Amino acid sequence: MVWEGHVTGIFKVVADIISKEPKKIEPTLIELVGIDGILRTDFGFKIAKAMPGGSSMELNYSILSALRKVGIRVSMRAEWTHEGTTERFIDYAPRVILKDKHGGGTSTR
Repeated sequence: MVWEGHVTGIFKVVADIISKEPKKIEPTLIELVGIDGILRTDFGFKIAKAMPGGSSMELNYSILSALRKVGIRVSMRAEWTHEGTTERFIDYAPRVILKDKHGGGTSTR
């Protein structure tokens, strides 16, 4: 994925993408993530990839928005990790922020 904003680091994502039309969204997903980071599942795709970007929220929004432009009923459950902090998202909404043991504990939203 070509990030057009300010890059602050590398973000590792592990996500499940669920779609009623996986064949329709697959070309866009490959363009965004690269074929090496995608695994087909019964309900869509699982992705695991390290990506440059400005924030986990911006990357999550970019991927989900692009997929929803080409396919209907696309949902994404994602965990983004950057510098010891993991953020979990359900679709666009952040759910939990977990920090490693050196980062100061756990916080939820």
